[in-house]
Amino acid sequence: MAVANLTRRRSALFDHPLPWLLPLIAILALLAIFPLFYSIWLSFYEWSTFNRQLEFVGWRNWATLFDDDRLSASLIVTFSYFAIALSFELVLGMGLALLLDADHRGFGFLRGALTLTLVIPPAVAGMMFLLMEDAEFGVITYVLQTIGLIDRGTPILATPSLALAGVLLVEIWQWTPFMVLIFMAGLRSLPTEPFEAALIDGASWWMTFRRITLPMMGKVIAIAVLIRGIDLFRVFDYVFVMTSGGPGTRTFSLSLYAWQQTFSFVKWGYGATLSLVTLAIVLVIANLFIWLTKVRW
Repeated sequence: MAVANLTRRRSALFDHPLPWLLPLIAILALLAIFPLFYSIWLSFYEWSTFNRQLEFVGWRNWATLFDDDRLSASLIVTFSYFAIALSFELVLGMGLALLLDADHRGFGFLRGALTLTLVIPPAVAGMMFLLMEDAEFGVITYVLQTIGLIDRGTPILATPSLALAGVLLVEIWQWTPFMVLIFMAGLRSLPTEPFEAALIDGASWWMTFRRITLPMMGKVIAIAVLIRGIDLFRVFDYVFVMTSGGPGTRTFSLSLYAWQQTFSFVKWGYGATLSLVTLAIVLVIANLFIWLTKVRW
């Protein structure tokens, strides 16, 4: 009888989700919850180089946000980068997914090759394109000069009107395959009956895509946009490696500005405040997008 009761208690323990969730909860608390509350606490302090310690400054860091012109400039750059990169990756990703959504010979190899860009660290990819966009020997610069888009000797990353486009180039190159893979998975999961009915009715390719494919792919597209949008808003690696925010502030993103204030100027409190502002913007935009698109996890 005692053995049966012990077995029953053990079974109830293992059937309960809490023991299995405890390791995940501990990792989440250590890597996410604690840093969040520490950043909130740190935003009310500032490092004093004279006293070599943190000093309480109250709401001063938060009040500084409203008079910070560099913050406004970095927000403009970040939103521009976010909108342009997301638009290109969405359109190119859907187009390539439609082209590769077939079982012809060699298409499987192409789909596998798409994943190669995703395993390259962003800093390494940034260094690759930094060399390819060099004004003297860069292959991308040479091609653009050959077709007449830029003048000979024009430094892409040092020209104010071209610098952001130069950084966007590596972003779009590396992460468009991510969108392609998600869209291809969505296309492969669609039922075939609506497409067969459209073919029998004589619907054109564009009408089938607009009236059947896009509506049925709505949730997949929304999730892909949400994931990439959150990542794009935190852009740091490419900008840091390729331009360091220059020329001037043309590529100075919000994440780079927070890093600069924290580690270059040793303003830990203000850097934490900027990071919290980034988090707040991402949360608001993401939740608004989820509400508008009615995404259900």
